Amino acid sequence: MDIKRADLPLLISLDILLEEKNVTKAAQRLNISQPALSTQLARLRVLFEDPLLVPAEVGRGMVLTERALNLQHKLRASINELKFAVNFKSSFDPLTSRRKFTIATNDSVFTILGLPVLKKVLSFNNPGLQISFVSVFGVNVKEDLEKGHIDLYIGDINKMPDSLKVRYLMKDSFIMAQKKRHARGTKKPTLNEYCQLSHVIVSAKGDLSSSIDHLLSEQSQTRNIVASVPSYNQIALVLTNSDCVATLPKQLLEKYQDTLDLIELPFSIPPFELGMAWHVKSQEDEAMVWLRQQFTQAKF
Repeated sequence: MDIKRADLPLLISLDILLEEKNVTKAAQRLNISQPALSTQLARLRVLFEDPLLVPAEVGRGMVLTERALNLQHKLRASINELKFAVNFKSSFDPLTSRRKFTIATNDSVFTILGLPVLKKVLSFNNPGLQISFVSVFGVNVKEDLEKGHIDLYIGDINKMPDSLKVRYLMKDSFIMAQKKRHARGTKKPTLNEYCQLSHVIVSAKGDLSSSIDHLLSEQSQTRNIVASVPSYNQIALVLTNSDCVATLPKQLLEKYQDTLDLIELPFSIPPFELGMAWHVKSQEDEAMVWLRQQFTQAKF
């Protein structure tokens, strides 16, 4: 038999025919007309090169041929497996499930949002439940989500690709940080004083300017950037060992208030909004629904 020439409804009809051994009763169960089912049976006989069912010598029913008898139980088992696969909806239990999640974000977002989720995952003490945070640098968000290289992307909600599912997570503002007992004191600087300070910024590429410098240029101001580091969480180390200052997300810098003073800026920077994005294919995945809930419920 050439299986490519048989469609699924034809095989389902055969399954019922083999069970009922009667075209009229099988047609009633399949909710089709008797002539239509007789036409299907004729096709099946050609496909299997076997009569499959022949008139009974006694009564009005039919008898299965040897080929049909050998086929019946295997066909029923295959159809049941297919029904199970179609109707199966996997459940997710973080205490027992084996699943690895991969989230792309930067280390600032990890510190603010990712760390509470990581702590929650670790609290289940389930070695089969794993979570990886990877750098967004070099990640093609849309493509990597589609291919399953990453499960979730967290970043600026206004820069999410249009084709992805997106949910708002939080808003944050910017603030200046310096080491405690800095020689300049803790008063709010004027704009000129701010620009004259030695600034360190974050840049994965080693750039010595950022969007903040674009804002300052609109006010005909230029700040004194003396260094850049690739990681947000390296900033605290630099500040505590120098007289540099940094302007970064407030909720990130609040994690380091034991060693840093946070000071209001002398100019306005628009707040930014963080969101998470995922591919539509994982919209109903129970494990992914659970993961997204951890971020929406995170206490940061």
